[in-house]
Amino acid sequence: MVGIDICICTFRRPEVAAALASVLAQDIPDGVAPRVLVVDNDDVPGARAAVEALATRAVVPVVYRHAPGRNISIARNAALDEATARFTAFIDDDEVARPGWLAALWAARQASGAEVVLGPVEAIYPEGAPAWMAAAAIHSTQPVRQRGEIRSGYSANVLIDRARPEIRTLRFDPGLGRSGGEDTDYFARVALMGGRFVLAPDAIVQEAVAPDRLGFRWLAVRRFRMGMTHARVLVRRHGVRPWRALPLAMAKALACGLMALAGAWDAGHRNAAVLRGLLHVGVVAGLAGLSAPVVYGGGPAAPEEGAQP
Repeated sequence: MVGIDICICTFRRPEVAAALASVLAQDIPDGVAPRVLVVDNDDVPGARAAVEALATRAVVPVVYRHAPGRNISIARNAALDEATARFTAFIDDDEVARPGWLAALWAARQASGAEVVLGPVEAIYPEGAPAWMAAAAIHSTQPVRQRGEIRSGYSANVLIDRARPEIRTLRFDPGLGRSGGEDTDYFARVALMGGRFVLAPDAIVQEAVAPDRLGFRWLAVRRFRMGMTHARVLVRRHGVRPWRALPLAMAKALACGLMALAGAWDAGHRNAAVLRGLLHVGVVAGLAGLSAPVVYGGGPAAPEEGAQP
């Protein structure tokens, strides 16, 4: 039997119960022995009761771990520390795994032998959501390809083969655990180690878009932060000199601004161009050494662990 530890990190979200229930409802592929780890990042173990109530009816083991800190990297690293199986999967606490999710991830891994298998995150919009936003599925997530290859990943829907010692000892950077982008940085390092990435298109998780994420400001902050993370990866992981990368990032931001003006009459085209431009503005800000905004945890956080170099 091959073990898979399925990890759900949570912070003050009652939706974690639905996420856990969707994982526990999965059909288990032949030869696979899953276990579910729920890591609570809140100051107090607020999710324990809901998790343990579901665990009493589960046919697979469910482990609850309290890892306070209001820092998502602390929670993800606690999951990796707790995980004992060769394979580790992650989904977010506000997602629901569709039937066949686990089987699709496993089938893609078996067919490819890749170290990282990514699945799509499908946004579900509430009634009354802006039409352009729903049409563009702007909150959905798919892997980005570069020259036909996937070279980065995300933790919202992923299966990781941690057999190689360098991947098993890899951890998420706590220095990014409040601003976000810790998963982008993690998977950039997996790629630098020679890890291979594939997409499992049928391994779908769905995420109901919360009302506070329907505003343009939320999307703008997210894209800006993504750009800052990309800059950090370029400098810290790829050794790019900031002064060399700045002109191209500035040119891309300007080009996106011109595209937004050219298509100003079309809300979808205009907003997509503006958001893309804000990503490149974030790259400029990151290359210039500015600090990323805090988007996770709210309020004062517990002292961070040492950031990885």
